[in-house]
Amino acid sequence: MQHKNHFRQHCLQRLRKIAQHSYSIDKRIVKALYDEIGNAQTLMLYIPLGIEVNIMPLIGILRRQKRTLYVPFMEGKSFRLVKYRLPLQAKKFGIKEPKFSKEYIKNIDVAIVPIVATDSTFRRVGFGKGMYDRFFEKNRKKIKKTIFVTKTLCYSKSIMTQEHDISANVLISKEGIMHRA
Repeated sequence: MQHKNHFRQHCLQRLRKIAQHSYSIDKRIVKALYDEIGNAQTLMLYIPLGIEVNIMPLIGILRRQKRTLYVPFMEGKSFRLVKYRLPLQAKKFGIKEPKFSKEYIKNIDVAIVPIVATDSTFRRVGFGKGMYDRFFEKNRKKIKKTIFVTKTLCYSKSIMTQEHDISANVLISKEGIMHRA
């Protein structure tokens, strides 16, 4: 576990450096994300923090197309999904959430999940709180496809993750698009 935490801190440093000058990187990743989403109608997204890929332009496009969008709403050590709607309000960890929204428990065509890093198992190294892991543990069967996004790929050939860490079908970063074999 200590090895994973050290790896996470190393990757967070890389993300902080690149985040200051990442407008064009985010733009390319958002375009690739849009293409990868295809015609999916029900999507789980996130409201970005500073070091995460800014997907707000994508959210705007998808809303104009009348797609159904859901975002995390923090609750204890995990979160539930709520419909994306304005206004947003800053909550725990500085994460913005819809102020007035109801829980969603149906199927998700595509889940877009921010990551800090990944390893050879294609599982997520996140911020270390375990919120996505706990959510996916209960809802994995309701999610058809998961896409990881990060500004820059931080990858370990060694296995850093554990069985409970979530995995994805696709990873998109400035380095390109990776599909799980």
